[in-house]
Amino acid sequence: MSKAFAENIGALRRASGRSQREAAAGLGISQALLSHYENGAREPGLDFVVRVCDYYGVTADFLLGRSSEPTGEKRAQGLRTLAGELRELAGKAERLAEETKL
Repeated sequence: MSKAFAENIGALRRASGRSQREAAAGLGISQALLSHYENGAREPGLDFVVRVCDYYGVTADFLLGRSSEPTGEKRAQGLRTLAGELRELAGKAERLAEETKL
Protein backbone atom coordinates (compact mmCIF):
# COMPACT_ATOMS: atom_id res chain seq x y z
CA MET A 1 0.00 0.00 0.00
CA SER A 2 1.23 3.51 -0.69
CA LYS A 3 2.49 5.98 1.89
CA ALA A 4 -0.68 7.96 1.21
CA PHE A 5 -2.78 5.69 3.42
CA ALA A 6 -0.49 6.13 6.42
CA GLU A 7 -0.32 9.89 5.92
CA ASN A 8 -4.05 10.29 5.30
CA ILE A 9 -5.26 8.18 8.22
CA GLY A 10 -3.11 10.23 10.59
CA ALA A 11 -4.18 13.52 9.02
CA LEU A 12 -7.86 12.57 9.22
CA ARG A 13 -7.51 11.65 12.88
CA ARG A 14 -5.75 14.90 13.73
CA ALA A 15 -8.24 16.98 11.71
CA SER A 16 -11.10 15.35 13.60
CA GLY A 17 -9.48 16.30 16.91
CA ARG A 18 -9.27 12.71 18.09
CA SER A 19 -6.41 11.14 19.95
CA GLN A 20 -5.02 7.82 18.74
CA ARG A 21 -6.72 6.16 21.69
CA GLU A 22 -10.13 7.62 20.77
CA ALA A 23 -9.82 6.81 17.08
CA ALA A 24 -8.57 3.30 17.78
CA ALA A 25 -11.54 2.65 20.05
CA GLY A 26 -13.93 3.99 17.42
CA LEU A 27 -12.32 1.81 14.78
CA GLY A 28 -12.30 -1.27 16.98
CA ILE A 29 -8.52 -1.78 17.07
CA SER A 30 -5.75 -1.22 19.58
CA GLN A 31 -3.94 2.08 19.83
CA ALA A 32 -0.69 0.27 19.01
CA LEU A 33 -2.12 -1.08 15.76
CA LEU A 34 -3.44 2.34 14.76
CA SER A 35 0.01 3.76 15.44
CA HIS A 36 1.53 1.12 13.16
CA TYR A 37 -0.93 2.01 10.40
CA GLU A 38 -0.25 5.74 10.80
CA ASN A 39 3.52 5.35 10.63
CA GLY A 40 3.38 2.86 7.76
CA ALA A 41 4.82 -0.06 9.70
CA ARG A 42 1.75 -2.24 8.99
CA GLU A 43 -0.69 -2.44 6.12
CA PRO A 44 -4.41 -2.91 6.77
CA GLY A 45 -6.80 -5.32 5.13
CA LEU A 46 -9.61 -4.18 2.89
CA ASP A 47 -12.23 -4.50 5.62
CA PHE A 48 -10.30 -2.04 7.78
CA VAL A 49 -9.94 0.42 4.89
CA VAL A 50 -13.72 0.33 4.49
CA ARG A 51 -14.16 0.85 8.25
CA VAL A 52 -11.88 3.91 8.15
CA CYS A 53 -13.81 5.34 5.20
CA ASP A 54 -17.08 4.96 7.09
CA TYR A 55 -15.60 6.31 10.33
CA TYR A 56 -14.26 9.51 8.75
CA GLY A 57 -16.84 9.83 5.97
CA VAL A 58 -14.33 9.75 3.12
CA THR A 59 -13.95 7.71 -0.04
CA ALA A 60 -11.41 4.92 -0.40
CA ASP A 61 -9.90 6.84 -3.33
CA PHE A 62 -9.19 9.77 -1.02
CA LEU A 63 -7.89 7.57 1.78
CA LEU A 64 -5.53 5.75 -0.59
CA GLY A 65 -4.29 8.98 -2.20
CA ARG A 66 -6.03 8.44 -5.53
CA SER A 67 -8.22 11.55 -5.23
CA SER A 68 -7.99 14.93 -3.57
CA GLU A 69 -11.77 15.04 -3.07
CA PRO A 70 -12.59 13.52 0.35
CA THR A 71 -16.28 12.82 -0.21
CA GLY A 72 -16.35 12.22 -3.95
CA GLU A 73 -19.24 14.69 -4.26
CA LYS A 74 -17.73 16.48 -7.27
CA ARG A 75 -17.37 13.19 -9.10
CA ALA A 76 -20.89 12.14 -8.15
CA GLN A 77 -22.28 15.46 -9.38
CA GLY A 78 -20.40 15.04 -12.66
CA LEU A 79 -21.87 11.55 -13.09
CA ARG A 80 -25.38 12.85 -12.37
CA THR A 81 -24.90 15.58 -14.99
CA LEU A 82 -23.64 13.07 -17.53
CA ALA A 83 -26.58 10.75 -16.83
CA GLY A 84 -29.01 13.62 -17.40
CA GLU A 85 -27.33 14.51 -20.69
CA LEU A 86 -27.49 10.87 -21.82
CA ARG A 87 -31.21 10.69 -20.97
CA GLU A 88 -31.80 13.86 -22.97
CA LEU A 89 -29.89 12.47 -25.97
CA ALA A 90 -31.80 9.18 -25.76
CA GLY A 91 -35.08 11.11 -25.79
CA LYS A 92 -33.98 13.08 -28.85
CA ALA A 93 -32.95 9.86 -30.60
CA GLU A 94 -36.35 8.30 -29.87
CA ARG A 95 -38.20 11.37 -31.20
CA LEU A 96 -36.06 11.41 -34.34
CA ALA A 97 -36.69 7.69 -34.89
CA GLU A 98 -40.47 8.24 -34.56
CA GLU A 99 -40.37 11.21 -36.95
CA THR A 100 -38.55 9.23 -39.62
CA LYS A 101 -41.10 6.38 -39.42
CA LEU A 102 -43.92 8.66 -40.56
